[in-house]
Amino acid sequence: MLYSTPQEWRNSKKKKVLLFGMSGLGKTFISNMLRVSGDWFHYSIDYRIGTRYMGEFISDSYKLSAMKTPHLNELLMTDSIYIASNITFDNLTPLSNYLGKPGNVEHGGIPISEYEKRQAQHRQAEISALLDTGYFSQRSSEIYQYDNFICDSGGSICEVVDPDNPNDPVLKHLFENTLLVWIKGSKNHTNALIERFDKNPKPMCYEKSFLSERWAEFLKAKQVTDDKVDPNEFIRWTYSKAMQHRQPRYEKMAKWGISIDAQDIEKVKTPVQFNSLIEKSLSKN
Repeated sequence: MLYSTPQEWRNSKKKKVLLFGMSGLGKTFISNMLRVSGDWFHYSIDYRIGTRYMGEFISDSYKLSAMKTPHLNELLMTDSIYIASNITFDNLTPLSNYLGKPGNVEHGGIPISEYEKRQAQHRQAEISALLDTGYFSQRSSEIYQYDNFICDSGGSICEVVDPDNPNDPVLKHLFENTLLVWIKGSKNHTNALIERFDKNPKPMCYEKSFLSERWAEFLKAKQVTDDKVDPNEFIRWTYSKAMQHRQPRYEKMAKWGISIDAQDIEKVKTPVQFNSLIEKSLSKN
């Protein structure tokens, strides 16, 4: 690891970290807190995906809808208007909206074939964004004079790596450029996230085989056809299964770095407290 002991972390003038774990456990909160302090560069994987790698997919979907309206069609064809998403670190809605939910179109869903295509686009985009980590770490130092670097990964990072493979290209790159830190949630955290998701279901990213299995399982359990699936019901039903699916993957990824309990992350309010928590975790490692 970049830092094998608490002393190495404490004495390092260039601290580089990647946070991973379930969405909603504090990755972005900590990253924003460090960025606001003025001493850390914040690299958001989801923001990179939504701007660099899926920006055209997202804006083209808006244009496709606009072209169906005669007035907007004319304006677009004459380059009279410009359509783009306004994605930010704190508002990733354009990305999640594009990913969509599979099922009945009349209930806000998209055909499963289109959903699978967008999932594949996201998978490749996530891999590319993760492999940009080293570049942004170097860029943040050379151009913006930041010594410290925090990479805020998405919850689906465990779907695009193989932690059992010591030569996994993505994990190997991240391991060489950052200290991987797993924010480990408890059973209570998982239940709370499921309950929160149930109230406000949002699009998710899944591994291809996992999605195919859950889709077939759902169709059989509900006795419905592809076009009759309730989009919100499906993603609610799938979310808890995804949490169970991802937990062992996160655990294996943690062997490439260190683990920090989510309840300890919740107490962190300053960069000093964050650094102390990393030191404490390294001493246990």
